[in-house]
Amino acid sequence: MIGRLRGTLVHKAPPWLVVDVNGVGYELEAPMSTFYDLPETGREVSLFTHYAQKEDSVSLYGFLKEAERRLFRDVQKVSGIGAKIALAVLSGTSVDEFARLVQGGDVTALTKIPGIGKKTAERMIVELRDRADLGAGMDAVLAGRSGGGAVPADPLTEAVVALQSLGYKPAEAARMAEKVKTDGDTSEAIIRKALQSALKR
Repeated sequence: MIGRLRGTLVHKAPPWLVVDVNGVGYELEAPMSTFYDLPETGREVSLFTHYAQKEDSVSLYGFLKEAERRLFRDVQKVSGIGAKIALAVLSGTSVDEFARLVQGGDVTALTKIPGIGKKTAERMIVELRDRADLGAGMDAVLAGRSGGGAVPADPLTEAVVALQSLGYKPAEAARMAEKVKTDGDTSEAIIRKALQSALKR
Protein backbone atom coordinates (compact mmCIF):
# COMPACT_ATOMS: atom_id res chain seq x y z
CA MET A 1 0.00 0.00 0.00
CA ILE A 2 1.17 3.53 -0.78
CA GLY A 3 0.63 5.67 2.31
CA ARG A 4 2.68 8.77 1.55
CA LEU A 5 4.58 10.31 -1.34
CA ARG A 6 7.31 12.92 -1.37
CA GLY A 7 8.69 14.21 -4.62
CA THR A 8 8.59 16.97 -7.20
CA LEU A 9 5.26 18.42 -8.26
CA VAL A 10 5.39 18.31 -12.06
CA HIS A 11 1.78 18.92 -13.08
CA LYS A 12 -1.46 20.20 -11.54
CA ALA A 13 -4.87 20.59 -13.14
CA PRO A 14 -7.75 20.30 -10.66
CA PRO A 15 -8.52 17.72 -9.44
CA TRP A 16 -5.44 15.96 -10.86
CA LEU A 17 -1.79 16.34 -10.00
CA VAL A 18 1.37 14.42 -10.85
CA VAL A 19 4.26 13.94 -8.42
CA ASP A 20 7.63 12.70 -9.69
CA VAL A 21 9.26 10.37 -7.17
CA ASN A 22 12.73 9.32 -8.29
CA GLY A 23 11.72 9.34 -11.95
CA VAL A 24 8.31 7.71 -11.50
CA GLY A 25 5.31 9.97 -12.04
CA TYR A 26 2.35 9.27 -9.73
CA GLU A 27 -1.01 10.67 -10.84
CA LEU A 28 -3.31 11.50 -7.94
CA GLU A 29 -6.77 12.93 -7.48
CA ALA A 30 -6.82 15.51 -4.72
CA PRO A 31 -9.22 17.83 -2.85
CA MET A 32 -9.28 21.48 -3.76
CA SER A 33 -7.92 22.30 -0.29
CA THR A 34 -4.77 20.50 -1.32
CA PHE A 35 -4.63 22.49 -4.56
CA TYR A 36 -5.01 25.77 -2.70
CA ASP A 37 -1.84 25.06 -0.72
CA LEU A 38 0.28 23.29 -3.31
CA PRO A 39 3.65 24.82 -4.19
CA GLU A 40 4.46 25.86 -7.73
CA THR A 41 5.34 23.10 -10.17
CA GLY A 42 8.98 22.14 -9.91
CA ARG A 43 8.91 22.34 -6.10
CA GLU A 44 8.95 19.48 -3.60
CA VAL A 45 5.65 18.31 -2.11
CA SER A 46 4.69 15.69 0.47
CA LEU A 47 1.24 14.07 0.42
CA PHE A 48 -0.65 11.56 2.50
CA THR A 49 -2.22 9.07 0.10
CA HIS A 50 -5.07 6.61 -0.12
CA TYR A 51 -4.68 3.67 -2.52
CA ALA A 52 -7.85 2.07 -3.89
CA GLN A 53 -8.00 -0.98 -6.14
CA LYS A 54 -11.07 -2.31 -7.89
CA GLU A 55 -11.51 -5.12 -10.37
CA ASP A 56 -10.96 -2.86 -13.37
CA SER A 57 -9.09 0.15 -11.98
CA VAL A 58 -6.53 1.47 -9.53
CA SER A 59 -6.83 4.95 -8.01
CA LEU A 60 -4.55 7.05 -5.85
CA TYR A 61 -5.82 10.01 -3.81
CA GLY A 62 -3.61 12.68 -2.25
CA PHE A 63 -4.13 14.88 0.82
CA LEU A 64 -1.94 17.50 2.45
CA LYS A 65 -3.51 16.83 5.86
CA GLU A 66 -3.98 13.51 7.63
CA ALA A 67 -7.36 14.71 8.96
CA GLU A 68 -8.68 14.95 5.40
CA ARG A 69 -7.52 11.45 4.53
CA ARG A 70 -9.12 10.12 7.71
CA LEU A 71 -12.45 11.79 6.86
CA PHE A 72 -12.24 10.46 3.29
CA ARG A 73 -11.85 6.94 4.67
CA ASP A 74 -14.46 7.29 7.40
CA VAL A 75 -17.16 8.52 5.04
CA GLN A 76 -16.67 5.48 2.81
CA LYS A 77 -17.41 3.20 5.76
CA VAL A 78 -21.03 4.29 5.48
CA SER A 79 -22.99 1.77 3.42
CA GLY A 80 -23.63 2.92 -0.12
CA ILE A 81 -20.95 5.63 -0.18
CA GLY A 82 -17.90 5.40 -2.41
CA ALA A 83 -14.91 7.56 -3.24
CA LYS A 84 -16.82 10.05 -5.43
CA ILE A 85 -19.31 10.98 -2.71
CA ALA A 86 -16.54 10.99 -0.11
CA LEU A 87 -14.69 13.54 -2.23
CA ALA A 88 -17.90 15.52 -2.69
CA VAL A 89 -18.27 15.65 1.09
CA LEU A 90 -14.79 17.11 1.36
CA SER A 91 -15.62 19.54 -1.43
CA GLY A 92 -18.41 21.22 0.43
CA THR A 93 -17.19 21.45 4.00
CA SER A 94 -14.14 21.50 6.22
CA VAL A 95 -13.24 18.57 8.45
CA ASP A 96 -14.36 20.48 11.53
CA GLU A 97 -17.58 21.70 9.92
CA PHE A 98 -18.48 18.19 8.79
CA ALA A 99 -17.97 16.91 12.33
CA ARG A 100 -20.28 19.65 13.59
CA LEU A 101 -22.98 18.84 11.02
CA VAL A 102 -22.87 15.13 11.82
CA GLN A 103 -22.82 15.56 15.57
CA GLY A 104 -25.64 18.10 15.33
CA GLY A 105 -27.71 15.86 13.06
CA ASP A 106 -28.03 18.57 10.39
CA VAL A 107 -29.66 16.57 7.59
CA THR A 108 -30.60 19.69 5.61
CA ALA A 109 -27.01 20.94 5.31
CA LEU A 110 -25.68 17.51 4.40
CA THR A 111 -28.22 17.07 1.59
CA LYS A 112 -26.81 20.18 -0.12
CA ILE A 113 -23.72 18.14 -0.97
CA PRO A 114 -24.00 16.58 -4.49
CA GLY A 115 -25.00 12.92 -4.41
CA ILE A 116 -26.35 12.94 -0.87
CA GLY A 117 -30.08 12.56 -0.38
CA LYS A 118 -32.04 12.60 2.85
CA LYS A 119 -31.70 8.88 3.54
CA THR A 120 -27.96 8.93 2.89
CA ALA A 121 -27.53 11.96 5.14
CA GLU A 122 -29.46 10.25 7.92
CA ARG A 123 -27.36 7.11 7.50
CA MET A 124 -24.16 9.17 7.65
CA ILE A 125 -25.28 10.82 10.88
CA VAL A 126 -26.11 7.49 12.53
CA GLU A 127 -22.98 5.67 11.38
CA LEU A 128 -20.46 8.51 11.72
CA ARG A 129 -21.60 10.42 14.78
CA ASP A 130 -19.22 8.55 17.08
CA ARG A 131 -16.33 8.88 14.61
CA ALA A 132 -16.82 12.49 13.58
CA ASP A 133 -14.30 14.00 16.01
CA LEU A 134 -11.76 14.51 13.27
CA GLY A 135 -9.62 17.22 14.81
CA ALA A 136 -8.61 20.54 13.33
CA GLY A 137 -8.58 20.76 9.58
CA MET A 138 -8.47 23.29 6.81
CA ASP A 139 -11.24 23.83 4.28
CA ALA A 140 -11.25 20.55 2.41
CA VAL A 141 -12.78 21.73 -0.81
CA LEU A 142 -12.24 19.66 -3.88
CA ALA A 143 -13.39 19.53 -7.37
CA GLY A 144 -14.52 16.24 -8.81
CA ARG A 145 -12.95 14.31 -11.62
CA SER A 146 -12.31 16.47 -14.66
CA GLY A 147 -10.16 13.90 -16.39
CA GLY A 148 -6.47 13.70 -17.04
CA GLY A 149 -6.47 15.25 -20.46
CA ALA A 150 -5.92 18.78 -21.62
CA VAL A 151 -6.49 21.62 -19.20
CA PRO A 152 -9.45 23.84 -20.19
CA ALA A 153 -8.50 27.14 -21.75
CA ASP A 154 -9.58 29.48 -18.97
CA PRO A 155 -10.26 29.42 -15.21
CA LEU A 156 -14.04 29.73 -15.60
CA THR A 157 -14.25 26.78 -17.98
CA GLU A 158 -11.98 24.71 -15.77
CA ALA A 159 -14.15 25.50 -12.75
CA VAL A 160 -17.36 24.58 -14.59
CA VAL A 161 -15.89 21.23 -15.69
CA ALA A 162 -14.78 20.46 -12.14
CA LEU A 163 -18.21 21.35 -10.70
CA GLN A 164 -19.91 19.08 -13.25
CA SER A 165 -17.62 16.25 -12.21
CA LEU A 166 -18.76 16.77 -8.62
CA GLY A 167 -22.30 15.98 -9.64
CA TYR A 168 -23.79 19.34 -10.61
CA LYS A 169 -25.68 19.53 -13.90
CA PRO A 170 -23.94 21.52 -16.69
CA ALA A 171 -26.32 24.49 -16.55
CA GLU A 172 -26.19 24.63 -12.76
CA ALA A 173 -22.39 24.35 -12.71
CA ALA A 174 -22.10 27.21 -15.20
CA ARG A 175 -24.54 29.36 -13.23
CA MET A 176 -22.70 28.71 -9.95
CA ALA A 177 -19.30 29.58 -11.42
CA GLU A 178 -20.44 32.68 -13.29
CA LYS A 179 -22.27 34.00 -10.23
CA VAL A 180 -19.17 34.11 -8.05
CA LYS A 181 -16.41 34.79 -10.59
CA THR A 182 -14.55 38.08 -10.41
CA ASP A 183 -11.75 39.39 -12.62
CA GLY A 184 -8.43 37.74 -11.91
CA ASP A 185 -9.88 34.66 -10.16
CA THR A 186 -8.07 31.36 -10.59
CA SER A 187 -10.12 28.22 -11.21
CA GLU A 188 -9.44 27.17 -7.62
CA ALA A 189 -10.85 30.45 -6.30
CA ILE A 190 -14.00 30.14 -8.43
CA ILE A 191 -14.55 26.55 -7.29
CA ARG A 192 -14.05 27.47 -3.64
CA LYS A 193 -16.53 30.36 -3.77
CA ALA A 194 -19.11 28.38 -5.78
CA LEU A 195 -19.04 25.47 -3.35
CA GLN A 196 -19.22 27.71 -0.30
CA SER A 197 -22.19 29.56 -1.83
CA ALA A 198 -23.97 26.29 -2.63
CA LEU A 199 -23.61 25.01 0.91
CA LYS A 200 -25.08 28.22 2.34
CA ARG A 201 -28.12 28.29 0.07
